[in-house]
Amino acid sequence: MTRAVAEVDLGAVTANVATLKALAGTATMAVVKADGYGHGAVPVARAALAGGADLLGVAYPVEALTLRRAGVDAPVLAWLWTPDEDVAPALAAGTMLGVSSLAQLDRVRAARVPGTTVHLKVDTGLGRGGAGPADWAALCRAAAAAQHAGELTVQGVMSHLGSSEVIGDRSIGEQRATFEAALATAADAGLTPRYRHLANTAAAIGTPDTRYDLVRVGIGIYGLDPLDGVGLRDTHGLRPAMTLRATVALTKRVPAGSGVSYGFSYRTATESTLALVPIGYADGVPRAASSRAEVAVGGRRYRIAGRVAMDQVVIDVGDDEVRAGDQVTLFGDGRRGEPTAAEWATACDTIDYEIVTRIGARVPRVHLGGVR
Repeated sequence: MTRAVAEVDLGAVTANVATLKALAGTATMAVVKADGYGHGAVPVARAALAGGADLLGVAYPVEALTLRRAGVDAPVLAWLWTPDEDVAPALAAGTMLGVSSLAQLDRVRAARVPGTTVHLKVDTGLGRGGAGPADWAALCRAAAAAQHAGELTVQGVMSHLGSSEVIGDRSIGEQRATFEAALATAADAGLTPRYRHLANTAAAIGTPDTRYDLVRVGIGIYGLDPLDGVGLRDTHGLRPAMTLRATVALTKRVPAGSGVSYGFSYRTATESTLALVPIGYADGVPRAASSRAEVAVGGRRYRIAGRVAMDQVVIDVGDDEVRAGDQVTLFGDGRRGEPTAAEWATACDTIDYEIVTRIGARVPRVHLGGVR
């Protein structure tokens, strides 16, 4: 194999989407932003559509254009853009845009692209994108006027939850109530959107009254668990799609007390074999994994010894027979006893979203099975 590779099981993506769609019982948007959470946006999009996704979601209009250039013609929503951005190319390619302000609405109207479709976004308490309470009614009235004039169609009203990973958190009910009020305001303005959407993966699974007409599933389609203390893979059949592998480049025998990597934060306790693995933080391996995260070689686990460097890590394999050329699994789906992205996240005091998304471009993606 090559120095390092991220294997992506597209069959897992397809199955995960089908599982989530059946569970939610609504239309389903598969979120493939950030290059499909590091898995490859185009092949993941196709695999998600094969699993029954009705729409695709991205953050930026340029991400939607990437899908279009690859021949993906399913409905795509992009919701994060600046008021001075030229959105005409995305609109001309059939991209639906999220609109969070009057300035954005004016930009969409000025593009004068026939068939323009938008989803109005309201901030229900997360404090990020979306029109605030003071601006929401005016945005709805202006959008309704634009729709009446034939300039655009308001297909959706959307918002985003801030703490959906904590089932029963008070904020979920508060945001849902605010969303209901926002929907009433939209109705008063004469808007009847096809899609009302609030739920992400965690809410789609754990909070049924947030599902409305559409759920936006992101991390779940990649088989990763967004819920605090709830094992989705065990209870709902989701399967992690990415396995990160590398190859041992060098092994050597060293005496007790040998320092390993920068700063010598790790020293061998006894005479031991060190194995050099050519993947580092320039490839997306968190430096926080230093002396904390584990990898698997030959069915056995070993902790990273010392600091993660830009291009390499070292593992102390003791007296085990590990040789140059042996395969190292940094994380996978866990079915063969290897660490998972969730375990790496715990070791690095972060979330598994970050673990998979940060894997860099110099690690090639190999897509297995499914629709590519």
